[in-house]
Amino acid sequence: MDEANHQQLLNCMHETGLIPVFNHTDSDIAKKVLDACYEGGVRVFEFTNRGENALEVFGELVTHAQQYSDLYLGIGTLFTKEDASHFFDEGAHFLVSPALIPEIANFANQKEVFWVPGCGTVTEMYQALQLGAKLLKAFPGNVLGPGFIKAVKAVYPKVPIMPTGGVKPTEENLSAWYNAGVHCVGMGSQLFKKDLIESGHFNDLTESVSNTIQTIKKIKK
Repeated sequence: MDEANHQQLLNCMHETGLIPVFNHTDSDIAKKVLDACYEGGVRVFEFTNRGENALEVFGELVTHAQQYSDLYLGIGTLFTKEDASHFFDEGAHFLVSPALIPEIANFANQKEVFWVPGCGTVTEMYQALQLGAKLLKAFPGNVLGPGFIKAVKAVYPKVPIMPTGGVKPTEENLSAWYNAGVHCVGMGSQLFKKDLIESGHFNDLTESVSNTIQTIKKIKK
């Protein structure tokens, strides 16, 4: 993925505003969740490297997602270059880490793949930018809060930031984040209610995703 494609992905993240963060050990459920999110308007989706069969499930998701030519499918919760390499080989469009990990940064830069490091301090953000990151993940979002984003944007006004962890699909919560200056938000358990997934109510998930994206668009106007 070259520089122009990196910018295209960054633009897509901003346009939809919502990046679902999801994991499941059952590939059929993962596919249905991906379909529901896409139908709801999602165009950037992050599967996470959790569980022993995460690589296998992700590989099946990549094949399944080939029907969606405008969907970016990435992998999160990466801690090693080895894991990054395996998921990249399976077809990941972007790599996400909970922390700033230089060996993953170096691998991503070598392969020219978009990568998003988790940062919890201004020092980490500075180091990530020096390593070439184009989007920074504020993590854990529920601990850092919108106030942290606002303070960082005062000194780094042009740096795109994505909070993940504790972001809620409510107008009040999303307004707090977007008014602080975020580029987009990552959302996991607050979006993917366990009972909804287990009951197979994927139409309800589509509606929830669509409503969340519409709320974000309303806030950004």
